[in-house]
Amino acid sequence: MTKVAVFVSGSGTNCENLIKHFKDSQDVDICMVLSNRSDAYALVRARKLGVPTEVLSRREFNDPFVLMPMMERYGVEFIVLAGFLLVVPDFLIEAYPDKIVNLHPALLPKFGGRGMYGMHVHEAVKAAGEKETGMTVHYVDSRIDGGRIIAQFSVPLEGDESAEEISAKEHVLEMRHFPEVIENLLKQQ
Repeated sequence: MTKVAVFVSGSGTNCENLIKHFKDSQDVDICMVLSNRSDAYALVRARKLGVPTEVLSRREFNDPFVLMPMMERYGVEFIVLAGFLLVVPDFLIEAYPDKIVNLHPALLPKFGGRGMYGMHVHEAVKAAGEKETGMTVHYVDSRIDGGRIIAQFSVPLEGDESAEEISAKEHVLEMRHFPEVIENLLKQQ
């Protein structure tokens, strides 16, 4: 059974979706949810579903003598970033090569990089007059949103949607496809 940690910073709809998807799995155990924010609603969602939670400040997250013992304590073998807003430190990437993936709310390589998260992405998609939007699941490397793409799903835009409506369309894709992408990826590990 592969032990998976989910890292989150916000409300945690994707985190909850992953936990529910793998709830009865014989192959995948969501062994913990980690956040950099103690007020992240994702922590409440995880606890309600019986998944242990941890909170680390930015400083603690970037300290290998704090983070790595925690990963070892939970036996983490794979990491999923689901709305996690801190940059992953190199020591963690080196410890988990091709075993850290991120969900990005746009079709990379467009609309990625520093500052491109959440509503900022959807506002940029609208401002650019894009004809479609979508989600990207990619490996995490030392470049922000620069790792190798694993899967992408898109949805057409009419051109008159607000950033909030673009976000809602993209979120439907996340709910539908993200757990399946992670499941298929873990089967290949």
